[in-house]
Amino acid sequence: MIPRYSRPAMAAIWAPENKFRIWFEIEAHACDAQAQLGVIPASAAKAVWDKGAFEVARIDEIEKETKHDVIAFLTNLAEHVGPDARFVHQGMTSSDVLDTCLAVQLAQASDILLADIDALLAALKRRALEHKMTVCIGRSHGIHAEPTTIGLKFAGFYAEFVRNRSRLVAARAEIATCAISGAVGTFAHIDPFVESYVAEKLGLTPEPVSTQVIPRDRHALYFATLGVIASSVERLATEIRHWQRTEVREAEEYFSPGQKGSSAMPHKRNPILTENLTGLARLVRGMVVPALENVVLWHERDISHSSVERMIGPDATVTLDFALARLAGVVEKLVIYPEAVARNLNQLGGLIFSQQILLALTQAGMSREDAYQAVQRNAMAVWDGHGQFLDRLQSDANVTKHLSAAALAELFDLSRHTRHVDTIFNRVFA
Repeated sequence: MIPRYSRPAMAAIWAPENKFRIWFEIEAHACDAQAQLGVIPASAAKAVWDKGAFEVARIDEIEKETKHDVIAFLTNLAEHVGPDARFVHQGMTSSDVLDTCLAVQLAQASDILLADIDALLAALKRRALEHKMTVCIGRSHGIHAEPTTIGLKFAGFYAEFVRNRSRLVAARAEIATCAISGAVGTFAHIDPFVESYVAEKLGLTPEPVSTQVIPRDRHALYFATLGVIASSVERLATEIRHWQRTEVREAEEYFSPGQKGSSAMPHKRNPILTENLTGLARLVRGMVVPALENVVLWHERDISHSSVERMIGPDATVTLDFALARLAGVVEKLVIYPEAVARNLNQLGGLIFSQQILLALTQAGMSREDAYQAVQRNAMAVWDGHGQFLDRLQSDANVTKHLSAAALAELFDLSRHTRHVDTIFNRVFA
């Protein structure tokens, strides 16, 4: 997590001040629940709220001696609360604080990421509607295939990020669990009511069986979801990078006044933002495997997961937050060149209509094998630079025996490829 790729709101979630504030709320709410149960005096619970405070620097100083962050926090808290601090953390273990806090932080991060996706969806929808009928060449294997539209491309990405949003909503619910169950999770020294009370106050749900930690399959699913979203970011970024290639140049990233593309070549306008997004997506995906490996802990707990989560929690969410915001900006300002789109569409001399000819020949009585051979024979000649596809077909006696020159010309019609655009848009945007 470095400032270059961090946005303030997401970075603040992982700041020590926010972490210790959540720790304090967990402990203070637990005291309220204990007071309701009569385990500790109500005056003690009130004292925690009234006098409770902490200093990050002081906690760090104490931890240098104790080598235990939760104990360091509790010691600093006691310095402010006074004698009533003996009632804090009654029947709890460190993981009750750490795991519940992480759940709160990941839920907070999810809310920001969901807002990021919403902003990206808005940009994708606007561009999809803008270019709904901007016919372009579709490609398979990177090679010209059949016509589609720029709008359909954006609609496809929109639908993908709608799915990603649903996945993240589910992952947020999966991760937002609370564990206040004590050592090895048996509630031996604390009533389950405390867990339910704290969970409600923090917007979480109680973990059904927490051993001494919240099971890490939840976290694995969460970070895997972030990895899938990152892959979708890269897929869209890769499409834009291809569009910007000089030989294609159907679209390009907005190039602002005063921007420089190269230290050596003043003419350059490079797809630096989408290339950056490709790299950031790799980082987020790279954090999925450690999260999966964290699922396997010894018995009721160990802390082999702890160092991993202290890094991937902030890094994955901060990086993806930055990436989604950057991608929304790229889509919003993307410059599209309709003339280049049309030029590329017609680059192969009409070969993009080969399937229409094939199907028409079969409908006219030619076997599929013979039709395919006739269409391919003429297509390959055009591919090698010998004339236009329609001209060659109209000069082929085997073809004109089944389809007249006029009938062939009518088949070179883009409308067949756009006739169901409205149907697809209704499916996506209804």
